[in-house]
Amino acid sequence: MKRKVISTLIIGFSFTCLPLVSSAIEPLKQEGKTTLYQRVLSTPTCELKKDIKDSTGQSVPAFSRYYVYERKTDNNQQWLSVGPDSYGKTIGWINNACAIAWNMQMTLVFTNPVDRDSLLFFKDKASLTNLVDANQPETLLKPIREALKNNKSVPEIVAQEPKEYVDFKTNFYLLPILQGEEVMNGKGFYERILEVASVSKQDDLVKNNNTQSNVQSSDDDINQVAPFKAAIVFVIDSTISMDPYISRTKEAVEQVYRHIEKEHLQEQVKFGLVSFRSSLQTSDKLEFLTKIFVDPNKVQNREDFIQLSSSLKQATVSTAYFAEDSYAGIAKALNDINWNSFGARYMILITDASAIPGDDKLSSTGMDAAQLRLEAQHKGVAIYALHLKTPSGEKDHQVAATQYSDLTYNDYIHKSLYYPVNAGDVNEFGRKVDLLAKTLSEQVKLAYKGEASVGNAINAKDDSSNMLKDALLLSKAMQLAYLGDTNGTKAPSVFKGWIADKDFVKPTIPTAEPRILLTKSQLSDLSDIVSKIANAANDGLISADDMFSQLRSVAAAMGQDPNKLKSDSVTKIADLGLLGEYLDNIPYKSDVTGLDQDTWKSMSGLEQEKFIRNLNSKVRYYQKCNADVDRWISLAEGSDPRDNVYPIPLEMLP
Repeated sequence: MKRKVISTLIIGFSFTCLPLVSSAIEPLKQEGKTTLYQRVLSTPTCELKKDIKDSTGQSVPAFSRYYVYERKTDNNQQWLSVGPDSYGKTIGWINNACAIAWNMQMTLVFTNPVDRDSLLFFKDKASLTNLVDANQPETLLKPIREALKNNKSVPEIVAQEPKEYVDFKTNFYLLPILQGEEVMNGKGFYERILEVASVSKQDDLVKNNNTQSNVQSSDDDINQVAPFKAAIVFVIDSTISMDPYISRTKEAVEQVYRHIEKEHLQEQVKFGLVSFRSSLQTSDKLEFLTKIFVDPNKVQNREDFIQLSSSLKQATVSTAYFAEDSYAGIAKALNDINWNSFGARYMILITDASAIPGDDKLSSTGMDAAQLRLEAQHKGVAIYALHLKTPSGEKDHQVAATQYSDLTYNDYIHKSLYYPVNAGDVNEFGRKVDLLAKTLSEQVKLAYKGEASVGNAINAKDDSSNMLKDALLLSKAMQLAYLGDTNGTKAPSVFKGWIADKDFVKPTIPTAEPRILLTKSQLSDLSDIVSKIANAANDGLISADDMFSQLRSVAAAMGQDPNKLKSDSVTKIADLGLLGEYLDNIPYKSDVTGLDQDTWKSMSGLEQEKFIRNLNSKVRYYQKCNADVDRWISLAEGSDPRDNVYPIPLEMLP
């Protein structure tokens, strides 16, 4: 088995409720760093002492995050003076022997388990490796899964992930990585095997020490989903030429309403309708940029939907571009509709044009597909796109396909929910919108009546059956997420174990994904530096020499050694020391750090412009995160708010 050792990561923290004592000192710096402080995680054996000489101390929660202010040796034991934040608050001493160094603020989060088996936590590396190396892991897995299903103890397994989705946004948990390596499994795919520790806010969690918690759920647990409700919101382009599709969408909704009324499910399925056009800067005769015609929280019945949507017609004037502000319509639906009362949350984008990019002067959101996709994921909304590939937009089709494939990528089922309509054919569009509306609402009926449905997904043979299969799988994922939230499903409790970050049977499907936790100052610094790199790159469209000269000036202003900056060895952006130390050794592929002057010169104008747009979009995402006060996380009770963190997906790093 081919292996590549990865740098050890310690990732995680917990909450502490200890009294704070004021201190003016600064935490110790990490070795070789000028801005990063030493941090540790406590283990279950740690005691917090007011004085090293005390015989006993106060027990602290496992994996409490502490900053290290002082190290002292006494009787051949090293002791740490610790505090809950980096602003001079010390609370006592812990023994270094019970602490784990935590140098990178990263955490893993479970993916939705809808299309994979529950993640298993193995007692030791050898047990996991034996399974990873197997050509047919299914054979080895079968007795393990059967035993766990029957609540029997399995010696090599210490815990397993709940079958319901554990949403770290509502049931915050941490999966610290203690060590790991990248391997090639028996099927020829690369994956990581990791030693992790787990801690969540609550203790009544899944373990395999002969006591299976009721969090463990069978495949039939999906029966208990009442009062599971769904919102299906259409976000439709209403510019010139869209009237036939607007009418056909209304017709589809009316047909489904008649169906759900017969099933007495009108309270379980609600429809919404949002429309978008383009900027009013070019023509006020467009009447509106975005407008909610039907709010799923307010619509009463079929007649109400018909009345509320009746005024939606296509615009009477053309827009400035062929592209429209589709992203404005998506943002309107995400931000101005309250999705909280719905377990299943669907948005269906209908348009014949690409979206105005976030950095265009006519963009009202300043955001691109990736940022809106992450916002939808945060709100638990799945976005579909029905792209009308009309003959008039032939030159625009590829741009739109790329944008909407990115926008609709769903992290529950690991694929895009992008469906083109060939030649913009109204009949084909009608079949697809009928299928989507009926299938999504039908899943609510089956869930409400306690009938499992995802197993009935047909084998994909054409685009329509692909759509049906995706809808069935996504519906199951929505139900798992809803169950996890309403039942308070939690991550496994405090323990250590070995996991694989990919499913054994389906090795392309991740079981967990990383997030980097940045403080406000770090996020602000990142936003500022990425803006400066984007500005320099913009100058570099004319002269690559100007670009790197400007970046060297920025680095010098930040205090980097001028002699070092003049060295011939400093050829890449990474060598300039522009990005903060908090990104050092983070395991992700960067578009920025490896860029050098020769590579920039070799890029086409379109490639350079795409690079700049990508950076500007990320800056706007950072700004949105910074302003979102509800999503900042305190890592220690009583810590300074400046040490609160925001979980940033690795794809949003520069």
